[in-house]
Amino acid sequence: MPKIVDHEKRREQIAKAMWRVILDKGMEGATVRNIAEEAGLSLGALRHYFSNQDDLLVYAMTLVQERATARIETVVTKNLPPKEMVIAVLLEIVPVTAETRAEMEVWFSFMAHIQHRKDTLAIPEDMILEGVRKLLGHLAASGVLKEGLDFELEIERLYSLIDGIAIHAFFEPERLTSEHVIATIRYHIDSICQN
Repeated sequence: MPKIVDHEKRREQIAKAMWRVILDKGMEGATVRNIAEEAGLSLGALRHYFSNQDDLLVYAMTLVQERATARIETVVTKNLPPKEMVIAVLLEIVPVTAETRAEMEVWFSFMAHIQHRKDTLAIPEDMILEGVRKLLGHLAASGVLKEGLDFELEIERLYSLIDGIAIHAFFEPERLTSEHVIATIRYHIDSICQN
């Protein structure tokens, strides 16, 4: 009896193999041959799922984004108080766990690799800015955001804080520990919310 293969699971398996190769050998080591070997597949089997490295790259980036989105959706359904929900969502974006640290490393590697090819690849859109806008909108609608704040500037400030803290936590994990990242994000959200 022929073995039934779940093609979407196989594509995900290949993308995760690509992540492991990137984490171990960097983007320069993410060759189709190395990825196939890491996934336990032949080159032909890998090419059955992805016709070229660019297709695999875009899929792997999309998968990073989908995983973060799924975690965020789980947080949102927990019915937390507004401030705690916003903090919990933000902590799913920055590198404070082994999972988010690995995703961040892979994402940064992808972004550096495709910097000059954005026009030729169907790169997933960075949804952090829109997410920050929604989070601050939630705080405002919940009545906990301080009055008199410039909403647009606060969006830009929080967006910059999240991007900056993610970069620094990634490149300087000894200095900017997970605890420090959490405390910094909590401090900022406390500073723009009423008691």
